Amino acid sequence: MMQAATRASRRFMSTRAPIVGGNWKMNAGNGTTKATVTELVEGLNAAPKPTCEVFVGVPYIYLESVLGAIDPAFKVSAQNMYKETKGAFTGEISGEMLVDLGIPTVIIGHSERRDIFGETDGLLGEKIAKAMSLGMQVVACCGEHKEERESGKTMDVLIPQLEAIVANTADWSQLVIAYEPVWAIGTGLTATPEQAQETHAQIRSWIASKVGAAEADGVRIQYGGSVNDKNAADLAKGADIDGFLIGGASLKAPAFATCYGAF
Repeated sequence: MMQAATRASRRFMSTRAPIVGGNWKMNAGNGTTKATVTELVEGLNAAPKPTCEVFVGVPYIYLESVLGAIDPAFKVSAQNMYKETKGAFTGEISGEMLVDLGIPTVIIGHSERRDIFGETDGLLGEKIAKAMSLGMQVVACCGEHKEERESGKTMDVLIPQLEAIVANTADWSQLVIAYEPVWAIGTGLTATPEQAQETHAQIRSWIASKVGAAEADGVRIQYGGSVNDKNAADLAKGADIDGFLIGGASLKAPAFATCYGAF
């Protein structure tokens, strides 16, 4: 009880406004059609209004329709972008196109982009720099695999990822870091609240040592890894946990509302 009260007090004293994101991934809402997109948007519009910053990461082809239909209480985000403005880059979308469409936020470096599509820290850093140059809000992801966690190498893995993020961040007010333990994404496994808080605190401490105390205290760090309506309240108690990046639970409006309601 005392520990929870202390965390709540520290959060109250912080100037960091919580931010919760729903990453729809390659899902049209909770299905594969325009109808299921509409169903989820209507569910969110009918859900309790968030009292923190909330965004939904939508597949490219639905960005414009969701932007026009969703309650303004929810921001709309892209899940990825390329580092160039335009050209012979088949299948890619540029930041300029997103800005023109009215999309203010982009997720960069999700573990699925790293692991499935082979995106490197170097490329992700270039994407971050490009998005920053356009004034976009960047949700930059980092995380470790299960064997790395179990061998005590979590920060050894995170530091090179964080270095690429930090080196390409021109405006710290536009940066959100999403810590996503890869072993907990879509597996049903979740870091305990203590594990999540510990790693968030280590990330913040590293930023303080490499960049500065002001940047470390100001940057918002989300937790992402099988967050759902059952565990969100406990995870949200962490003093250094400033929000969530949510996958599966964001595809169901009531569950997502419970998650953002934890803040």
